[in-house]
Amino acid sequence: MTDPTPDDAPQSNTPEDRSTAGPFDESEANPVRPYIDLGGIKILPREGLNLRLEVEEQTKRIVAVGLDYAGSTLQVQPFAAPRSNGLWEETREQIRQQIRQQGGRVEEREGPLGPELLAEVPVVAGPDSTAGKRLARFIGIDGPRWFLRGVIGGAATSDVEAAAKIEDLFRSIVVVRGGSPMPPRDLIPLRMPATPGVA
Repeated sequence: MTDPTPDDAPQSNTPEDRSTAGPFDESEANPVRPYIDLGGIKILPREGLNLRLEVEEQTKRIVAVGLDYAGSTLQVQPFAAPRSNGLWEETREQIRQQIRQQGGRVEEREGPLGPELLAEVPVVAGPDSTAGKRLARFIGIDGPRWFLRGVIGGAATSDVEAAAKIEDLFRSIVVVRGGSPMPPRDLIPLRMPATPGVA
């Protein structure tokens, strides 16, 4: 029998230094840092970082935040999670199945942030491009009552230096779970930032 995990203990798939190195819970973030407030997450601005909001056409709901930085892309989504256990293990299995159904290849490996998936995902050809495959890294961190998922593309899928920059960016994110009850796996609501110049 294992002891039940207290609310503030690291989850099984979470780096032990998460509370001090990030990604941070709102209660752990430095209040004086100039974050871009997107509702469910806060992003620390840095030189060369471009931010995009991904909107669901039918509902007009913001479903993800895209970050372009250092020749790489990072798409992030914050989800509500149960108190007792994290979602990353179960989510990795779902991602594996989806990629295999699409005809892609995927392998699990131990990355700097814990278990991650490296995938070769088929790309559907557009009117002026040919079909091919792209590399993507799927990363995830279980925090206190939340789960932060990231998808890395571009240079950071294979270049160590670029990867370190994107991992640092991911770790600087603050998740704002809020106190209201939410079903596990629900997307924590995201919103437009008040910061001028952010598209």
